[in-house]
Amino acid sequence: MTETLNVSALGVGRRWSVLVICALALFLVGLDTTIVTTGLTHMGTELGVDAGALSWVVDAYTVVFASLLVTAGALADRFGRRRVLRIGLGVFGTSSLLCAVAGTLPMLIVARAVQGVGASMLSPVALAIVVNVMRDPRERARAIGVWGAMFGLSMAAGPLTGGVLLAVFDWRALFWINVPLVLIVLVLVALVVPETRGEKVRRFDVPGQLLLTTILGIAVGVLIEGPGRGWQDRWVLSGIVVLVVLVWVFIRVESRRQDPLIDPGLFRIPSFTGAILGAVAVFVAFSMTLLLTTRIVRESWGWAAIDAGALTLPMALGATVFAPVSGLLVSRNGPRRPLIGAGALPAAGGACLLIAVESGEPLALVAAYLLVGSGIGCANAPITNTAVSGLPPERAGVAGGTASAARQVGTALGIAIAGSLLTDARPEQYAGASLPGWSIVAACGLLLIMVGTLARRGTHPRHAE
Repeated sequence: MTETLNVSALGVGRRWSVLVICALALFLVGLDTTIVTTGLTHMGTELGVDAGALSWVVDAYTVVFASLLVTAGALADRFGRRRVLRIGLGVFGTSSLLCAVAGTLPMLIVARAVQGVGASMLSPVALAIVVNVMRDPRERARAIGVWGAMFGLSMAAGPLTGGVLLAVFDWRALFWINVPLVLIVLVLVALVVPETRGEKVRRFDVPGQLLLTTILGIAVGVLIEGPGRGWQDRWVLSGIVVLVVLVWVFIRVESRRQDPLIDPGLFRIPSFTGAILGAVAVFVAFSMTLLLTTRIVRESWGWAAIDAGALTLPMALGATVFAPVSGLLVSRNGPRRPLIGAGALPAAGGACLLIAVESGEPLALVAAYLLVGSGIGCANAPITNTAVSGLPPERAGVAGGTASAARQVGTALGIAIAGSLLTDARPEQYAGASLPGWSIVAACGLLLIMVGTLARRGTHPRHAE
């Protein structure tokens, strides 16, 4: 199946307009993740649930999101990327309405899972459109830098907007706000974004999809329920055993399929493996930092929602400023130096978080936010560029889906771990309970440094094709 448009005929203005509109889809995904985090305390109070159960409000979304990303990319390559993007926007908007009217925690969790289905059709498909429109490797690297900056903007908008909405309305407004945004993006996509398809039709890997969804669900469930039930609980131990067996089965099944959901052979490519591990590490650090500090500032320090949201602005500022700078550096010199810098920043941020939480000093927390956010901004461009450059353009949907799936796996793991740390703690105990979390944030930074150190100097955008 050939592409329906000769994208090389698009002018510079049209290409960058497509980038901006597709980045708005990413903005929706990032906004929803960060804005919901600010309202978890309010949801728990109204619905009468504890901190451990609230983790499912976030992870029901991220688990479904992560597990369907690669399949969504493959669907887009086959049936049309703009078409799948528009369907995803429709599902995302409709499920946001369901979240807003949910009267119980189970209803909210189910609606969030449906929202994850819609979100899975947004970021990887939008990235695939950008990759296919931006055929020049240098232009693509710069575009991915802008792509990362949009995530930084969503980080700024999420906590601050959430704080304002919570001050004026209630937690349901966190979902109502998605509806007009989705309508705006739908109109812009219809007017500007061209339809493209992949040249190779891939078979759908149903066994792989089912296995991946089950693996992620069990892994997150064990992390969320383990601290409360106890790690020696028979259900927790059974979950761990089943998880190990399913991972082994997944590798065996995928190794034998002609068109696997995730090709295990790709992980023999050091650059691809490094990009995936780096993506997981970055978003473990980000999600743990955001959730733990939000709970501490709101419940231990007693800050209002809008003040807590404003406090996260340095994190968003760092991500927004450093994302395009990192994209420029990748386009000129490759991913090695940006990755090393991206690791050093959250490693230092973890140390600052330890000081900030122990001392209760807001300025130390501001410094930590700035360091972690800057690290996220530095990491996105080299990670994304390495992942999408590792596969041919006709499989851009799958490449984008794999990279995005790694991010969402990191987010789900980070939220689950953070929630487990605070499960049995009272607000006045949050500072001590969160200490292992800051060590994990610093360790994620060290992992990125290692990935950057091992990155080949020859992995340069001008050689990517």
